[in-house]
Amino acid sequence: MEKPDAKQRRHIILTSHPGPGALKPTPIRWGAPTAAERGPIVATTSAPGQRNAIGTHSGSYGLYRALAIAANKLSPLHRPDLTDTAPAEHIGPHPQWFDAEKIVSLDPWGHLVGEAFAESLKNGMDIRPTIAVTKAHINMPEFRDAMAAKRLEADGTILTPSGDVRVTKVAIEPVWYLPGIARRFGIAENDLRRSLFEYCGGMFPELVTRPDLHVFLPPIGGTTIYLVGDHRAIADPKRTVACRAHDECNGSDVFGSDICTCRPYLAHGIEVCIRTAQEGGCGIVVYNRKEGRALGEVTKFLVYNARKRQAGGDRAETYFERTECVAGVQDMRFQELMPDVLHWLGVTRIDRFVSMSDMKFAPLVASGIEVVERVEIPEELIPADAKVEMDAKKAAGYFTQRVPAAEELARAKGRSLSE
Repeated sequence: MEKPDAKQRRHIILTSHPGPGALKPTPIRWGAPTAAERGPIVATTSAPGQRNAIGTHSGSYGLYRALAIAANKLSPLHRPDLTDTAPAEHIGPHPQWFDAEKIVSLDPWGHLVGEAFAESLKNGMDIRPTIAVTKAHINMPEFRDAMAAKRLEADGTILTPSGDVRVTKVAIEPVWYLPGIARRFGIAENDLRRSLFEYCGGMFPELVTRPDLHVFLPPIGGTTIYLVGDHRAIADPKRTVACRAHDECNGSDVFGSDICTCRPYLAHGIEVCIRTAQEGGCGIVVYNRKEGRALGEVTKFLVYNARKRQAGGDRAETYFERTECVAGVQDMRFQELMPDVLHWLGVTRIDRFVSMSDMKFAPLVASGIEVVERVEIPEELIPADAKVEMDAKKAAGYFTQRVPAAEELARAKGRSLSE
């Protein structure tokens, strides 16, 4: 293992202030029309003089990297060998990439590092991908149930007789353009920087000491996209696009807890995406790491206890009140950033948005994405123990009456969804 000397270690660790004679970092022009004009995002800790971003790669997993270095399992000077890691499917560029307001929470060029910045890599710059695109199969028991009920049929291409679904998978690490994030939330950039610094225990001094650095790689969970069918259908107005934007719920999504509708709605969303892909369109599943409404799993379980132990038991009228008593807020998912991944894919219209949430619907429309139909979860898929959740959401105005059926709207526009 390559080991740094003492001088190198000091430079690796102390990076909040540029030292005497420090190199001027490569400028980043967010929203520029080409990758070369935009410039690479460099958050390496092995070459501090190259850094033009705050934070480190790998999101929340960056802490494990630090632990591996501390345990002498990993050299802090290691650079990844990116041979044969290029995207398995070509995505972009799309017009939204060149609008500094459309995408502020990820790097649009993050999967094209090897191609877009080949010369810089050759010259020794440590640039790392923040997006990876691969191919895979997914399988959930619900797919076979849908096939048995004749809601889905195997076609051998998208859905196999064994219930495997062929997908393109995209993993995305968060990359925040701080001026754009601040504008998205209607706050001053200085206030945003100060809050991120102060309420993360001063973890990133560069937020307040380096106003020249405008890009931040936050240590939070990222996003995975599952594309079902031909992703080129997204740009074709004659083909249908379905989408499920889903926020992580480990208890339900993985272990089948029946206190909420998360896994049933996720499975239903994928089912809609499969049917859409089989019609010649594209299905998009966006899976965000925002456990427990971004309040965290510990808070979520505390709320479960509080709801069930209150006088009168778990009731819809106190559903959100108990959350707010424990967490201080009902929800911290901030869906204002959710449309960014869809803009990265080039989405301008969603024919079937598999969500009842106004909190998700509103920012989509505000960002310029047309939503034709909002698809509700079928009543028979709602677990008995989750009725309280659904009743509470309905009473709180969680969703409005859905827009006209997609097929009717399509006919009004003179086209069929199966075209």
